[in-house]
Amino acid sequence: MKILHLPKWYPHRYDDQDGDFVARHVAAIAAHGGAAGAVLFATVARGPLPGMIDVEEDFNGPVPTLRYYYRAAPTGLPLLDKPLKLLLYFWCLGRGYRRLRQHWGGQRPDLVHVHVLLRTGLFAWALRALRGIPFIITEHWTLYLPERANGIGWLRRVLTRAVVRRAAALHTVSEGLRRAMAALGFINARSVVIANVVDTELFRPIHPFRHSAIRPLTLLHVSAFHDGVKNISGVLRVVARLRADWPGLRLRIAGYGPDEAALRAYAAELDLLADGTVAFLGKLPHAAVAAEMAAATALVSFSRAETFGCVLLEARACGCPVVATRTGGVPELFQPENAFGLLVKPDDEAALEAALTRVLAGMVRFDPARLRADAAARCAPAAVGAAFGALYRQVLESSSH
Repeated sequence: MKILHLPKWYPHRYDDQDGDFVARHVAAIAAHGGAAGAVLFATVARGPLPGMIDVEEDFNGPVPTLRYYYRAAPTGLPLLDKPLKLLLYFWCLGRGYRRLRQHWGGQRPDLVHVHVLLRTGLFAWALRALRGIPFIITEHWTLYLPERANGIGWLRRVLTRAVVRRAAALHTVSEGLRRAMAALGFINARSVVIANVVDTELFRPIHPFRHSAIRPLTLLHVSAFHDGVKNISGVLRVVARLRADWPGLRLRIAGYGPDEAALRAYAAELDLLADGTVAFLGKLPHAAVAAEMAAATALVSFSRAETFGCVLLEARACGCPVVATRTGGVPELFQPENAFGLLVKPDDEAALEAALTRVLAGMVRFDPARLRADAAARCAPAAVGAAFGALYRQVLESSSH
């Protein structure tokens, strides 16, 4: 099987962690799905380009990858630039499609795999209409959850409904996301749930004395710094209150994003930086994140919307319990109740404080071996890749009849 992957987000020259959860899906499929894939990705450039577009071609790795970049302001006139960028996007995909066919000796892909709508899906729909190539959709986006769905405009709703209906299958990373999309009318007759990938070789326990009394009590938060969604400021307020009862408590925050400066300033305003209660670690490589998780007392997430929450399962693979919010697809990952961590309502700071107190005081215990075994069963690359391979074969078999 030759699979053309069309991602909305994917690691690129300006951010090597952007869409890395999509890249992990692609890698798992290539290694364990019985499919030869290629990635075609286009995005706005975040810096100057020598021309209107630039391209990076990588045909040496296990998954041939084309990355196209186009100017953010082609003319400098906003009214012209918006439609022109849309045209440049589709032109890049068309050019990349022809280049990949050349790489494949003139052969077409058997299947197009869209990762996150909408423009990717419109291009795949066009290939289906013009070339008869079926496509499937993978969706991760919190945009479809009830907490954010009011931000979907009428045109996007109409087009998304049409694209999803014409796909050969709809895959979501959680049942909660599938239900949220269905409630919006984004329905496909073949809908499946397959988990995100966790590198269970990298994310693993590294110290046998996690719960030792001599180990300092350390909370860890890992996310992109979009405070409106991740509510990191709420975590800071709760830690500020916990500090009085837990001298020496530490909160280590890993990540980066647009709200980083504001969050640092807020932590300073709460007097959390001067004594080292809170430390901002910045952007960390995955190995460093795994080491932080393996050493933490608990991972804390206070998101208002999550479709899956990769870091929640990465922490689990490290034997680290989680205190998180009951939102989106998260509750289904924490069954049976209280076996893998504690869940609270979004924005309920009193409940978060109480849950963290229970964990810090040792009032609840979690078996690290059970945590890891569950993450491996759900999210190991081999299991996820094989599930996608089975889905591909079902789609192609039904398309051939």
